[in-house]
Amino acid sequence: MSYDLMVFDPAVAPREAEAFLQWYDAQTEWNETHDYDDPKVSVPTLQAFFAALAEHYPPMDGPLSDDEDDRPEVTDYSIGQHVVYASFDDEVAENAHGLVQVLANTHQLGFFDVSGDGAIVFPDGTVVIPE
Repeated sequence: MSYDLMVFDPAVAPREAEAFLQWYDAQTEWNETHDYDDPKVSVPTLQAFFAALAEHYPPMDGPLSDDEDDRPEVTDYSIGQHVVYASFDDEVAENAHGLVQVLANTHQLGFFDVSGDGAIVFPDGTVVIPE
């Protein structure tokens, strides 16, 4: 099992629940023309967010991965131009959830609690919870 969270660029994400979920579905079709394991494809704020998060939750794949690292903190990321999607091991989910929220706020990014209550949090404090 995994606990999934997504951090996103609030400049491009819709602010209404239904439109956001449609945008989310489009993002997670992974149709961009690049691999999804390299943070260099993202906008600068997401790159900075990822660098900070990867210090605690290193990537499973990609240029920063270490095949020898089998700790539960090793995380499966899908990195797009405007999103970083992370699937955390259940063992670390609670701590990861808190850190992702703090780092998203620090970097003025949006936060989507995919596996939790579905809250969509924008950096200005707006919270949208889809029905």
